Amino acid sequence: QVQLVESGGGLVQAGGSLRLSCVASGSVSSINGMAWFRQAPGKQRELVAQVFTGGITDYGDSVKGRFTISRDTAKNTGFLQMDGLKPEDTAVYYCNANVRDYSGTNKSYWGQGTQVTVSS
Repeated sequence: QVQLVESGGGLVQAGGSLRLSCVASGSVSSINGMAWFRQAPGKQRELVAQVFTGGITDYGDSVKGRFTISRDTAKNTGFLQMDGLKPEDTAVYYCNANVRDYSGTNKSYWGQGTQVTVSS
């Protein structure tokens, strides 16, 4: 089994910064890609950022230039650096990872989510 655990959420004023972390543990042989999604109350879950094997990154239009996704492959950990936060960034942020386990099976996993609240 594989578990993803996020941390780093909290309450911050507009213009501030937060850094989210996502640690994959368990039967993790390798991680093919990691992504961060978010879901605000009453809205659909949306892609925030993703990083592919090789380090190629992609961002949602609303966060380009403010958020940075990265990963530490050796530690099976992903990060989302969020700068210039706005009240509209308030949401539950979820980590998603495509993991290859020790049996060679590729599967997508989700973390439990971490709340980010930006006050105006």
